[in-house]
Amino acid sequence: MAVGVLLLMLLATLRLTLGEDFLGDSTSFLKPFKAPDGNIKVAFHHRQNGRKTCVFQSPYTCAGCSSFVNHGVMETDHDITGYGRWCQSEEHTMANILWNVSHISLSNTGCCWPPNINNKTDWTSHAYLDLGTRSDTESLNNCPVTTSVSSLRLPQNCFSEIHLLAHDPDGDQVKCHFSIGATVYNISLDETTCTLKKTGHLSSGVYVLEIIIMDFPTQRISLSNAHGTSTYWETSHNNVLPLCQIKLQFLLEILPPLPNCELGHVQPKFLEPTPKHGYVLHAAVGDEFILQAKAQAHHSIIYDFQVSGPHEMKKEFNDHEHGKAELTLTWTPQYSDAYRVAPVCFTAETNESQSEMRCVVVVVSKPPSFHGKTAVTCSANKMMITIERSTLSDVDVNQLSLNDPSCLVTYNTTHIMASVLFNNCGTTVEDKEKHIFFKNQIQTSHDPSKIVFRSKMLKVGFSCQFPKTATLSSNYNVEESDYIFSDSKFDTFSYSFDVYSDGNFSSKVHPSAFPVQVEFLQNIYLGIRAESDLANVSLFLDSCKATPDENADNADFYDLIKEGCVKDPSLRAEMVDALLYHLEFQAFKFEDSDQVYVTCSVFMCDVNDPFSRCAMGCLDKRFRRRRQAASKQFSIQSLTQGPFQFVTEDFSRAALQHNNGLRNIADVQMIKTATRKKTEMDCNDALKKNETFIPVFSEILLNGRLEMKKILSTSFSTAVLGSVCSLSVVVLVIVITYQWWTVRACKAFSAGLKNI
Repeated sequence: MAVGVLLLMLLATLRLTLGEDFLGDSTSFLKPFKAPDGNIKVAFHHRQNGRKTCVFQSPYTCAGCSSFVNHGVMETDHDITGYGRWCQSEEHTMANILWNVSHISLSNTGCCWPPNINNKTDWTSHAYLDLGTRSDTESLNNCPVTTSVSSLRLPQNCFSEIHLLAHDPDGDQVKCHFSIGATVYNISLDETTCTLKKTGHLSSGVYVLEIIIMDFPTQRISLSNAHGTSTYWETSHNNVLPLCQIKLQFLLEILPPLPNCELGHVQPKFLEPTPKHGYVLHAAVGDEFILQAKAQAHHSIIYDFQVSGPHEMKKEFNDHEHGKAELTLTWTPQYSDAYRVAPVCFTAETNESQSEMRCVVVVVSKPPSFHGKTAVTCSANKMMITIERSTLSDVDVNQLSLNDPSCLVTYNTTHIMASVLFNNCGTTVEDKEKHIFFKNQIQTSHDPSKIVFRSKMLKVGFSCQFPKTATLSSNYNVEESDYIFSDSKFDTFSYSFDVYSDGNFSSKVHPSAFPVQVEFLQNIYLGIRAESDLANVSLFLDSCKATPDENADNADFYDLIKEGCVKDPSLRAEMVDALLYHLEFQAFKFEDSDQVYVTCSVFMCDVNDPFSRCAMGCLDKRFRRRRQAASKQFSIQSLTQGPFQFVTEDFSRAALQHNNGLRNIADVQMIKTATRKKTEMDCNDALKKNETFIPVFSEILLNGRLEMKKILSTSFSTAVLGSVCSLSVVVLVIVITYQWWTVRACKAFSAGLKNI
């Protein structure tokens, strides 16, 4: 009896200990395929969330599978704080299925959820997949893909909705609903968008969420199986049975409220170039895939990004000034990943909160059929390709041409070579969201006089890619203000953002003169130039705004140009040529700062594209709807110039002798300002004296008149008194005239200084 009680106590203790281990899981299928023996193979990845260590997973059971081949459990991400609060692992499994099986069902159970408001203890995992061949695609069905990060945390007063990932590779309609029997408090689920929404008060604590994700065809199709029979599958409106269903389960921790729910304050906000939620990205077997995300929290510290992705995906974290942090994910898919649709989710982490969860899918294509050793070189107006002949056996080099068959390639004993301008030999131009592509290919020309061929056909595409947008920033600690931004695989445009001393735009302000000293209403002259020899590209100035510091995302800002429209009444923007803008506007200042930075966003566009951002021009109310309808999302990046500093005090002698007499524009401006202020002070003193003199003299004159009346009433001589009165009037006129000319001279001198 005692031994039995002790055993029960040990089991209870073990059960309680394991209760801290399970935080949720998800399953993602690869596209099923038929093996040469007629049997079906289904591969899937199981991601499981837990605490401290995630290298162990409970085994799945499969109804309909003949065997399992597991490829081991690998950790994908973990808590870096040292407390082991969460981690995630992924296991790759290949299921072998007999030819006559129509569907498979995966299941798994275990214990235990951590203590939660739902009072859930045991957990279950489930996935179902029909193995019939679809009539619309002539292939087996693809399941929806989904996942979540290991630990979702949201402040009590800042939680409004959570977007879940539910992507179907076949383009089927996806629906979501809560698991049958699941207890949900004050949280609803939109079944068509798979979005969780808060519907009432949520107490602080941990909530268990169990979601079933299903796909339905968008039209009536048939599914045929190995028995030769077919069944018809209706859309979700006419049929409750899905083609596939998988279970997503995770924990949501409701944190104490925050004093401010504005994104970017304490709760991190995502910045460009972070991909939007639900984006479909592409990778290829053997090529490195890179995903970048940025976030910012002005009043907190982002210490990490939490990631749910393939176990081979590498994560690099970097933090920057102003509460910014950057995530870089790199992944090189292997041959086993061909045709995989891999879900990736991520959040930015602070001690007080967490950003929204963003999720994307990465579609992996098979490796290209040709692996010859090539090298592409891009220049301002042409591209060149070389191919090692040793990698092209049985290719007739005499039959090779470019897109235009009249443009032949050249070759020697070791290489095949081609050089093509961007506007000839069949080169095509594609204006994408973020880049301009120039494409051509080397191909085997077809000779119509020949009926048979005894050499291998060749088709090698090559291209040059130019980024349409650029980020230029300057702290003016260098000697030039030109910056070049590049991708190692492609050529680039270069840009300059300069300050000029006058409206002729002929003399640049040297970087040593910064911060540039300006005064109210003084004109500021800026020039933005793109450097390119391409004849069919154009620069477009989309926006310019002013901020009191170098942080372009500062909440205090003033729009000079917005969406291509001039907003400041003093601004004059001139497009000098296709690659140059001149800007002129009157200086201003912010209430609590004497410095102003100007940030501008630019695009490079194909001048022949009538739907490019350049062609849209100013997006006022008439054209904003057209831009939204075009569904073009542009990655806005910026050029920053400044600071411009307002002069508020007299400059000392040391400031006037800056750089041992080096008279740059800033020095001249300081001298003008100091001289003008001294003159204005002298004039003000003269004005004050004048204002004091006239009333006093008037009072003396008035009193004199009163005394005169008394004198005239006496027996003094009228002639003598008249002479004295006349002399007084003459003196008064002379004094008033002197004061008037003094004031006029001061004002004229001040006006003259302003025009120097």
